[in-house]
Amino acid sequence: MNKIAEKQIINYIAEREIKERNILSNSFNIICEKITLKDNFAFVAKYYQNKKDEFNSIISEANSLSYLSNITTLVPKIKFNSDDLLIMDYIENNGVRGENYQTTLADEISKIHKNSNKKYGFKFAAQIGALEQKNEFADNWMVFFRDKRLISIFELINSNNSMPNYINFKIEKLIKNIHNYIPNAPTPRLLHGDLWSGNILYNNGTLAGLIDPGIYFGHNELEIAYLTWFNFVNEEFIKSYSNIIPIEKDYFEYEPIYQLYYSLLNVHLWDRVYIKDVEILLSKINI
Repeated sequence: MNKIAEKQIINYIAEREIKERNILSNSFNIICEKITLKDNFAFVAKYYQNKKDEFNSIISEANSLSYLSNITTLVPKIKFNSDDLLIMDYIENNGVRGENYQTTLADEISKIHKNSNKKYGFKFAAQIGALEQKNEFADNWMVFFRDKRLISIFELINSNNSMPNYINFKIEKLIKNIHNYIPNAPTPRLLHGDLWSGNILYNNGTLAGLIDPGIYFGHNELEIAYLTWFNFVNEEFIKSYSNIIPIEKDYFEYEPIYQLYYSLLNVHLWDRVYIKDVEILLSKINI
């Protein structure tokens, strides 16, 4: 138990008694737990088990939530935050999606993506799976994506446990020629930053929440590619979203490149079994 975080939790609840505590996740050295009080008020507490790295994912998430709270009501409201602890609303969820969930999700995601900027990046670093993602501003999307996202995770993987040479060769070739594949100057749009099915909460047929953001301004289609990767969204979503923010006609040609970035993240953060996904995605890219 993180003693500093525990003391701050006790201070936050004051004289109220805790009814139960349930760990929602325990990954990347971060505990996320639901705490329910005797009066049935519930909240989420997030804290490091042992802080080791210089980058503080807790602070980064709090900053992202604070910014997004001015744009959407779907992110949990912050109740307390410090360098050691983030306390926020618990969002009831049971995974039950409504019949029109594709359209509803498209509407809500587009509300975030409608917010634009002159440059790519953000004023603070983002977190994804507690991993720091550099967000220094750039004028060119290809340069930002190549240097701050694709190269960054590729080098991190190979500095720890290199992938097979034939895979590395293809990725290196893609990086060298990426200007031929993805747009240079799409509109810099605000991204949630970690928009996969596990961070999209549903409750009794209603879209209930969007959690664990790591925001920055980037190409909105990067986020669309993450949603399509595991077939979480379908043609209905694409059509509904495109009616609000048009998707480029050649999007599906570079979609696997954007999905490759997320697959590499999974290799580093979760399991090297995802190298198989990397291989499949590379086979779809004409390099």
